[in-house]
Amino acid sequence: ETFVELFGGGKAELILENPNDVLECNIEIKVQPPGKNVQNIDLLSGGEKGLAAIALLFSILKVAPSPFCIFDEVEAALDDVNVARYARYVRRMTTNTQFILITHRRGTMEEADVLYGITMQEEGVSKMLELQTADMAKKLGIS
Repeated sequence: ETFVELFGGGKAELILENPNDVLECNIEIKVQPPGKNVQNIDLLSGGEKGLAAIALLFSILKVAPSPFCIFDEVEAALDDVNVARYARYVRRMTTNTQFILITHRRGTMEEADVLYGITMQEEGVSKMLELQTADMAKKLGIS
């Protein structure tokens, strides 16, 4: 269901290569993005591989929730439409898990509650900036 939601359709499955030895066998990831044939994950585009991997991570978090999760530019290879799907999905997952996302993608930042930035105004001195997005929206009259 996670894959279907992130891809807007299709299907995916994990296949044990040797079901008689579940602890030692490889796992094959088969995916079928909407409008395409079933294929091994190795044959997907970079963005499709990234989104499939994100779907797997979110599926694991649904089964075994964690109090927090750190993602470092996991959506970098995605197009804007899929960045928006990813960001909305992260937003929904925040009921059980706190996310720390490192990103340069606007679509991800638009779903954030708080943005932190690091700047260097003078050589060798870093400064952290914090932006509460709800406060900024109120100031801009777009809340």
